[in-house]
Parts: sequence; C-alpha cells; structure tokens
Amino acid sequence: MGRACGCIVLALLAVLPAGCRTHQPAAPSAAYYYLNPDKTLTGVGRVAIVEMENNSSYPQVSADVTTALFQALQKKQVFGLTIVHRDDPPWRSLQLEGNSTYGLEQMMSVRETLKCDGLLVGTITEFRPFPHMAVGLRLKLLDLRDGQLLWALEQVWDSADKTTEKHIKDYFKSEKRAGFAPLHEQLAAVSPLEFIRFVSFEVAETL
Repeated sequence: MGRACGCIVLALLAVLPAGCRTHQPAAPSAAYYYLNPDKTLTGVGRVAIVEMENNSSYPQVSADVTTALFQALQKKQVFGLTIVHRDDPPWRSLQLEGNSTYGLEQMMSVRETLKCDGLLVGTITEFRPFPHMAVGLRLKLLDLRDGQLLWALEQVWDSADKTTEKHIKDYFKSEKRAGFAPLHEQLAAVSPLEFIRFVSFEVAETL
C-alpha cells in the first residue's frame, strides 16, 4: 500500500467528523477507521447491509464482498443484520447507492421499509485478482434514526504488502485450525474468495 494507502487515509481524515481515530491493536484489523464516540453500536438493533457498489471491472466481486462482509459481521454479533441485494425490490425502490447523501425523509422511508435502524453502504474502490490481489473498500454505517454517521472505513488491502502478509498469517492462525494454517495462507495468496474473507474479517474487527 505505502504512499497510496497514506493518500487514502489523509483524504478520509479530511472529510470525517471530529472524533476519528487511528487504531492499531495487536490483533489484526483494518488500520484506519472512524467510530462515533457518542454512539453505541449495540444500541442500533438491526442494520441493513446493502450490496456494494463496484468500481472495478469484475462484476461478481460486488456480491462476493457483500456476502463475506455479512458473514463476518454476523460472527461479531454486534447487531442484527439484513442483507439487501441489488436485484431485490427494496434496493430499486429506495435507490440505495453507496455514495449517496440521504435526507431525513429518505432515511425514514428506508427505516420503515427495511425494518432496521442502521444502514451500511459502501463501494468497492478497487479489485485485482491473482497474481497481485488487492481489495479496496469505502464503507459507512448510518444511524437512520437521526442521520448521524456511526462508523466509516476506507482502505486498500494489497497482497504484496508486508503488513497485509503478516495480518493474513495472524488471521489464519486464529481463525483456522492450527495444523492447516500454512495451507490456508497459501490459498489466500491465490484465491480471491479467501482473500475477500480475510478482508471482511479485518473490517468486522473494527466494530
């Protein structure tokens, strides 16, 4: 990631509200994100996660990333989850775009239609398959009750980056059976789906 990652982070910090903080725990997690200090995520109740917008040239990755993120967030059990795919009628009727700005009236409509208090939307900013895999995400979680930003993240995971390599090793040591960790690490280096699951785990760890 290097200089490119630094530019992404600086751009994100410039637009996020006061309270954005850098978090670098010992456990593997995405390095830069915003978490609203005046809100508790457990108070949201249920969140609708909307299929990601996709700026890459790989259409299927949108569904793959959304599904993997949904599964990773379910394991965290911070709040209930509902997934909204782009071919679902609510997505078309509510126009749930990741880069959109939502007015209070529209958020009320989303809340009533989807029966949720939070909305997680985002964009896949980058995707590259093997042999040089990379995933870039820009995500935000909105409180539909008052329109406040609860959480946001923007980052690129590059399989060639040394920090990412270390996080992959740590992820498979903790999440997979120890005896198979080296095999899974090799698989993550060549399998887009396995790499996407790793990225989703890192995202979930920030919540």
